[in-house]
Order: sequence, then C-alpha cells, then structure tokens
Amino acid sequence: MPVSPLTSAIRLPIGSDADLAWVRQQVRQAAAELRFGLVQLTKLVTAASELARNTLVHGGGGYVEITVLDSGQTRGLQLSFTDTGPGIRDLDRAMTDGYTTGGGLGMGLGGAKRLVHEFTVDTEPGRGTTVTMAAWNGVPPSSRPGSA
Repeated sequence: MPVSPLTSAIRLPIGSDADLAWVRQQVRQAAAELRFGLVQLTKLVTAASELARNTLVHGGGGYVEITVLDSGQTRGLQLSFTDTGPGIRDLDRAMTDGYTTGGGLGMGLGGAKRLVHEFTVDTEPGRGTTVTMAAWNGVPPSSRPGSA
C-alpha cells in the first residue's frame, strides 16, 4: 500500500537538553493534531524522548525529521533520528533489553521499538546512525499499512 507524506518534513536540531524538551513537545503536538489517543500519543512521545536522548548522548547530537504520513486509510507520524557519531558496533546487543553503554536506566532501542508500529536502524561504526520509527493513528500493529 503506498504511503505518502501529507506535508514536507520538519527538521529539529538535537544538540542540547533544551532541544530534547522541544522535540518531545513537537512530537506531542503533531500526534495530538492527528488525533492520536492518549495511550498511543504517550507511547510515541516516550519512544521519541528515548531516541532523541540517544542521538544527543551517544551520537554527539544530530537532528530529527518529523513527517506526517497518509496511507489513504489512516494517518501517522514518521520520526527519523540522525547523528554522525560513532555508530552502533553491535546492533543485536544494543537491541537487547537491559543493555546500556551509558550506565543509565533508559528503555533502550528495544523498548522504543515495542512502543511504535514500525522501527528500523541504519548504522555503521564510524559513520553514524539513523533510527526511523512510525506510529499510525488507531491501527493495531497487525493491520498497519505495509504489514503482511
């Protein structure tokens, strides 16, 4: 099923703690405008917060692109977090619950993945990382656009 953006993506810098708060606010506002329910909105903002912090702390900063999606049947948000940091050396390990390189108690990549409908990681040591996730309004994961 084709999915096309309704509007061009907005790009927000991630270079400070203040930027983390701004990203959370902008994701919350975009999800509310698409009439995401409270639980779905909270899951999306939580995942976005985790990935924004990873972009800042582990990637040395970067940006997020927020894009409104339209499948023709439902609407959603796609968030792409990009940095030019050291990359993730062992992605399988990084996706494991409880794994941390920063000594924190964050939910990590695996936890963020469980909160959204779509999740991909493009990383290479020395090149940086892009994590892209999408959440759809009111669509259970088994019937989301593009699922088999």
